[in-house]
Amino acid sequence: MTTPSLFSRKANNAAVPRGDVLQSLDTYAEAQSVVNRLAHAGYSVANIAIVGRDLVTIERVTGRLTYAKVAMRGALNGAWFGLFIGFMFGATSTDATTVFLPATVAIGAGIGMLFNLVTYSMRRRRHDFQSVQQVVASQYDIIVPNGTADAARAALASAPLENS
Repeated sequence: MTTPSLFSRKANNAAVPRGDVLQSLDTYAEAQSVVNRLAHAGYSVANIAIVGRDLVTIERVTGRLTYAKVAMRGALNGAWFGLFIGFMFGATSTDATTVFLPATVAIGAGIGMLFNLVTYSMRRRRHDFQSVQQVVASQYDIIVPNGTADAARAALASAPLENS
């Protein structure tokens, strides 16, 4: 899936695409494969859209949260931020660069750990697990401009199958 560039000259069209449904598929990867096959067959893919239908949110629980896990994650995130700040101080300073880096990493780790522990303890009984959320569609329609579905089907029939 691609996202539009901030520097794109095309206007962002948020309307649902209209046209003929070339094919309906179960996965986004299958829909992408069909569009790739059309492109390889020389068909103009500039006005094709892949539209996800029946969107659902899935939250997959990946584990239980404990104070130790929360503290470790906070320390690691804070250490990365401290490393960044240390490099910024080191780039602008002419003396004692080797002292800044370990100190900023340690301070960042401590602040990150403290911040995560306080945040976790405030919401402790409402969210004691870690999870990953994603939005998926139950069906993906490939939409082509009105009146071009037959030409697209012909191009698709002549296109070689892709290796998965």
